[in-house]
Amino acid sequence: MDLTNVNRILQDAIGSTTPAAQLMVRSHGDVVCSEAFGWLDPETRAHPTQRDTLFDMASVSKLFTVTAFMTLVEEGRVALDTPVGAVLPEFSGLRPIQPYEDPLNPGGMVAVSENGGFVDAGRVTFHDLLTHASGLPAWRPLYREPSADAARQMALDTFFSYPTGTQVVYSDIGLILLGMAIERLTGQSLDAVVRNRVTAPLELQNTCYLPVKSNEKREKSNEKRTICDESAILDHILPIAGNSLLISDYSLPNPNPLSLSIAPTEFCTWRNRRVVGVVHDENAYRLGGVAGHAGVFSTAEDIAAFGQIFLDRPTGQRRGFPLLLSSTVDTMTRCYTDGIGTRRGLGFALWLDDPEASSNPFSQSAFGHTGFTGTCLWMDPERDLVVVLLTNEVYNGRQNRGIAGLRVAVHRAIVTAVDIAENGEW
Repeated sequence: MDLTNVNRILQDAIGSTTPAAQLMVRSHGDVVCSEAFGWLDPETRAHPTQRDTLFDMASVSKLFTVTAFMTLVEEGRVALDTPVGAVLPEFSGLRPIQPYEDPLNPGGMVAVSENGGFVDAGRVTFHDLLTHASGLPAWRPLYREPSADAARQMALDTFFSYPTGTQVVYSDIGLILLGMAIERLTGQSLDAVVRNRVTAPLELQNTCYLPVKSNEKREKSNEKRTICDESAILDHILPIAGNSLLISDYSLPNPNPLSLSIAPTEFCTWRNRRVVGVVHDENAYRLGGVAGHAGVFSTAEDIAAFGQIFLDRPTGQRRGFPLLLSSTVDTMTRCYTDGIGTRRGLGFALWLDDPEASSNPFSQSAFGHTGFTGTCLWMDPERDLVVVLLTNEVYNGRQNRGIAGLRVAVHRAIVTAVDIAENGEW
């Protein structure tokens, strides 16, 4: 398979669009491309991106939350039509419909419904959360709360933005509540649940929340960090050319004894430093670095292995053994939102008839997810194809972003190469 054009597109993007990138392509289960591009320190270019460099997955983290939740559904511990309030009793009662704070326009507000009114939180189900049709706002400024507990309470107490089931509004708040529900159902922290139910069974050795551990925690216990103590983290970061880019103390199943390579994200004015080794998302940071909507760090190799479970059909009734039944994956990748907005499955984004959508180059059965930092995972069942493109494009800030165009260009080039390899020249 000739992926020369794909490599050229990404090489050209380094410096102009993103400092660093990883690409992994699996065709019929086989790895046909595994590449790393760019630099962790774009100003000095002393440290190239490696294939084991960790990237902040941003909202691709949601797929780990959803997968863990679906294992609980399979076990009968919860159902898709279970009201969220049955697991989180605090999430109940009539709530007003009103505009929410615009995360990309400080001081601005986003009005989804102009009619006002109220929503009964007690009638919202987990199915509503998973399809992003719950009525919840896309975002709330949880990071402004003084503690993780206060931030969780803000999510539980939030108002609504539209009547449940009438629109699709992609909501971080909904997935934050899903993560909280998983913790309540299992009696474990979300990172422990994801580790025990997803990453450990799949042997994803480079996937975790909170990649950095404080030295004090490490000396006291072998457990993963449960708080996001950035001052402790910074004590164990090796500074490179004025930026913190290589981590010497971290919590992965089998860490390299020397150092861990982590792609930095943007300069955060709220934290007054460039973010590296801790979650980029401000709300996830306030929630302790582990949240249902963000917080996972990983590599393209691990994410592709994760994506492969949704395509594989081994002997028997399970797809992606030992995680999910084939029928469960079929349920997750079906469209539930025709007629009310963007096509959504359960947790998954689905193919869109929009040439500017990152899913568009794939077949109409494609499903996947994108992440705000510049990450994405897509599965194309018709081609038996998994594509993972990880970047830290947000390094350059949140304005005039080029990640959307880069995704489409890379995906089109990959699909063209795959189709030529399998079907011959057109």
